Amino acid sequence: MATQSAPILVTRPQAEGQAFAKALKARFGARLRPVLSPLLAPRNLTPSLPDRDYAAVIFTSAQAVQAARPLASRLPSLAWCVGAKTARAATAAGFRSRSADGDADALVAAIAADPPDGSILYLRGVDTASNLLTRLDDIGLQADEAIVYLQEPQPLAADALALLREPLDILVPLFSPRTARLFRAALPDDTRARLHIAAMSGNVAEALGDLPHAALTIAGHSDAPAMLDAVETLLVRLCPP
Repeated sequence: MATQSAPILVTRPQAEGQAFAKALKARFGARLRPVLSPLLAPRNLTPSLPDRDYAAVIFTSAQAVQAARPLASRLPSLAWCVGAKTARAATAAGFRSRSADGDADALVAAIAADPPDGSILYLRGVDTASNLLTRLDDIGLQADEAIVYLQEPQPLAADALALLREPLDILVPLFSPRTARLFRAALPDDTRARLHIAAMSGNVAEALGDLPHAALTIAGHSDAPAMLDAVETLLVRLCPP
């Protein structure tokens, strides 16, 4: 294994998966061999927005930003974003972006420290890991939400299934509880691979349930750079320098 590229199964949606594979190549070079098999595919929606003027919007994913582009003329210019990647996407879409540089906790804290002068509209996907509306209400802020996209489940690709049926060590970074559940359900009955899993959070790890694995590490932060660090932790254990 030390003289070969370790396979890493990337299950993020296509665009995010390609970006993460590029980041893997930049950091690890030939030490890793990404195999892309998106378990979710985004589909944008056209929701009816509440009849209210808003002072700011909230985005917790770059996908939400892209889905909101057709609504831009009806939205305020200020956008609170969970992290730098989402903030960059919002800036590119014409918003004045403010990044919490963290997770949902950091986002709520940042908004509470500098609340907008008016109501907030949270533009999100169908599945979210945190109830932001309740948390914003708890600190006295008026917020509504609109669902602008959904993620449709996809089967594992043929090359991913073939890989899982081999007696190999495979790295598997998982970025959300939903993806973790989908991955667990999609594993073939005759899986022989030894899974070395990097989970973005404790919630992601918990969603794996009793899935057998050779190793599991949890990222220090809920972002892509921390996931790269988690992958490196697994890789060093698997293939010591």
